[in-house]
Amino acid sequence: MRQYPTGLTIAGTDSGGGAGMMADLKTIQTLKTFATAVVMGITAQNTKDVQRIETVSAAMVNAQFAAVATDFAIRAVKTGALFDADHVRLAVQNLAKYHFPVVIVDPVMVAKGGSHLLDDEGITVLKQELLPVADAVTPNLPEAELLAGQTITTPVDILNAAKKIQQLGVENVVIKGGHGTDPVVSDYVKLADGTDYWLESPRVNTNRTHGTGDTLSAAMVAYVAHGHSINQAIRLAHDYLAQIIPHPLPLGHGHGPVNHGLWEEHDEI
Repeated sequence: MRQYPTGLTIAGTDSGGGAGMMADLKTIQTLKTFATAVVMGITAQNTKDVQRIETVSAAMVNAQFAAVATDFAIRAVKTGALFDADHVRLAVQNLAKYHFPVVIVDPVMVAKGGSHLLDDEGITVLKQELLPVADAVTPNLPEAELLAGQTITTPVDILNAAKKIQQLGVENVVIKGGHGTDPVVSDYVKLADGTDYWLESPRVNTNRTHGTGDTLSAAMVAYVAHGHSINQAIRLAHDYLAQIIPHPLPLGHGHGPVNHGLWEEHDEI
C-alpha cells in the first residue's frame, strides 16, 4: 500500500514551542511531510531559558519506536536532544532494530539560553556509537568543536573539523555558521563522495532564531522523505531557513522562534 511521505523526529519537547521536537514537527509538516515522533525527554522551556528537564523511561522510548516503526513507512529520521548517554544508546539500539532508510543527527548539546541538553558521557557515546550509524550530522560551530576536539576560529579550522567529524564514521557533514559574526552566514558541507562547498546567506539582525538548528535538520528529513538526495536536501533546507528567518513573529521575551509557516504578523483565519 502506498503511504504518504513520512518522517520521524527523535528528540525532546519544548513547552515554548520554538525548538526541539515542536520545531521539528512544524517544519516537517510545513514541508508537506507527515511527522511522527519519539519523545526522549520533556523540557519546561520558553524563549528565555530551560527551567526543568525530565527524561522518558527506557520502556516508554522503546514502545514509541515500536509503535511508529511497525505502522508507518518512515523514509527519514532525525535525532535532536537526547539528554544523556543512556538515551543516546536507546536511540542507537532502536535505529539498528528498525533499519530506517536515512538517519540525520542534529547533535544538540546546549540550548540557546545556555542549558546543557547532553551530558559529557552522552557526547562520547554520540561520537562513538550514534555517528557511525548516521548518514549526516549537522553541528553548529560550538558542537563541531566538541565533536572534532579542536577550536574553530577560521574557515580552515572548519574544513579540518569537518574532516575529523567525518572520520568518526558519518559520511556527510554540515557545519552551520549561525554562531559566527560575519555579515554572511556560511555553512560548510562535506559529502561522502569527497566533494565540499559553502552555502551562504545574509545574516539577519534578529534574536528570533530559537530552533534554527532543529529546523534545518528537520527540513532535511522532509526533503529526503520526498525523494531528494542528502545533497539536495541540504541545499533545500538551507534555502528554507534563509527564507523564513527574515520574517520573525513577535513572540516571547528572549530568543524568539522562527516563523516556520511564513505567517504574516496580522494573519487571520
